[in-house]
Amino acid sequence: MMKRSSFPVATGLYVNYLLFGMFNIMLASHMSFLTEHLHTDQAGISLLVSAMGFGRLFTLYISGVLSDRYGRKPFIVVAGLLMAVFLVGIPLSPSFEMAIVLAVLAGVANSFLDSGTYPALIEAFPQSSGSATVLVRGFISIGAAFLPLMIIFFMNHDIFYGFSFFLPALIFTLNAIYLFRMKFPDMRVQSPKEPVGDTSVSSVEQAGKLEANDRSKPRFWQEGVCLILLGFTGPTLLYIVQLWLPTFGQQFIGMTQSESLRLLVYYNVGSLISVFVLVIVLRKWVKPVHIILIYPCISLLAFGALLLFKSGAAAIICASVIGFSISGVLQLTLTVMSEFFSQRKGQITGFVYTATSLSYTVIPVFTGFLLKHSQISSVFMLAIIVNVLGIVLAVFVNFRYSLVFPASRKLSPKIVLDTK
Repeated sequence: MMKRSSFPVATGLYVNYLLFGMFNIMLASHMSFLTEHLHTDQAGISLLVSAMGFGRLFTLYISGVLSDRYGRKPFIVVAGLLMAVFLVGIPLSPSFEMAIVLAVLAGVANSFLDSGTYPALIEAFPQSSGSATVLVRGFISIGAAFLPLMIIFFMNHDIFYGFSFFLPALIFTLNAIYLFRMKFPDMRVQSPKEPVGDTSVSSVEQAGKLEANDRSKPRFWQEGVCLILLGFTGPTLLYIVQLWLPTFGQQFIGMTQSESLRLLVYYNVGSLISVFVLVIVLRKWVKPVHIILIYPCISLLAFGALLLFKSGAAAIICASVIGFSISGVLQLTLTVMSEFFSQRKGQITGFVYTATSLSYTVIPVFTGFLLKHSQISSVFMLAIIVNVLGIVLAVFVNFRYSLVFPASRKLSPKIVLDTK
């Protein structure tokens, strides 16, 4: 049951993630403007995105620890202000080096926002934390769908592209002030204990050391490692699409800049629809472990069609399907990991998100290098290879799931979807 007194705080938190949806694709959406302004190329812009991942990777763990110690509010407020600094600074940056520094700060802001917001939502709505957190993904998709439309409006009216940075920065700042004045929920509030099955492990290490003939117990070095790798493959596909889809539309299909930006709108509409579909189907009909196999199969077909059919209509359909089938895979991977290793949810979440952060750091640089020495189609061929790897991993995880958990086992795990 949701507490009405928590709604004002939750409103501010959701506004942050609506803005984060814009923030997350800001550099990719302004690729042509920024290459000229910063005197660099597309590989340079991908390096900026990688710098954001670097800042997030090296502050994610410590920000979570400090958030538990000092409270959620300071980190959420500071995150909003740092994101505003980044958004104002990038269009006004005098050099590429300064932009790199700002991008690292943006990564720090990202880790602060995540480490403060998700615990705050769970503490605000302890009886319905799954519903509270699933809305985050929806607000991100709304923001990401709105940004290209705002950029197109500014382009059509000859307005300086920096205003699409400045407007979210202003709202981030005002929202930080608003949240600073709010009373946050008690950190001591705990969410209801989730149901777990008959099989659990006392530690991650114990799961990895179980005897080979004991096929009914979770094994960290088998399904655990596969799920961690899925924490890399899922975000890799997401970042390839968010970073390079407009470029793909222009260079491979021959779209105009405004037409290619609209592909991100269709992608995020598909992602938003997926959130609501998952909330419905996961309650009664499908398990999370099945979705992490079904969705990659759908996205593989969509990526193949995107490369096969060089038309604007096909690109729109494929972008929507890709957005639908990528959304939520990372979060459901965490849910499945928690089922296998129910006694170490925090520890295994750290493992998966470390793989995710590595993806955010490595993939932008690698794809930028790939594009510098090849064509944009090679980047999406990489996406297909990663997609196939994800399917192979998911097949093995489903096989192990059928052994560890009997078919008659009834479990409705709480689904927590977020930004990655």
